[in-house]
Amino acid sequence: MGEPLTHRDRVRPEWIDYNGHLSEPYYVLVFGDATTALMDAVGLDTAYRAATGASLYTVEAHVRYLREVPPDAELTVRTAVLAVAAKTVRLWHELQVGGEVVATEELVCLHVAGGRSSPLPEAVAQQLRTYLAPLPEHAGRAIS
Repeated sequence: MGEPLTHRDRVRPEWIDYNGHLSEPYYVLVFGDATTALMDAVGLDTAYRAATGASLYTVEAHVRYLREVPPDAELTVRTAVLAVAAKTVRLWHELQVGGEVVATEELVCLHVAGGRSSPLPEAVAQQLRTYLAPLPEHAGRAIS
């Protein structure tokens, strides 16, 4: 198992809602950028998409909003891979501010080529496995 991939960002003024905190859709935007960073790191980058027409599509997501995020906060997303199957990848993102986890997102992503699910290239699957991590306590949790 390797270290989680780290993506960094900063809260922009236009991301602040009427309560003076990070607005809900921007948590997901930052998580999406972290997913893209992982895709780039494992070979599912722009060149791969241009050459193959294939990419990862998110087919399920579960976000937990744990703490409010203030204006201008420095954001760190730590991304781990929970599972790699023939056509799917399960991801875990933790959004941190000042070392404290303020939100998490769990994703199931499907490798798609030509509008249909397709197997991940073995080299990509191997790269994804370098980010494998044990299941966090809240992974797989349903809304109750």
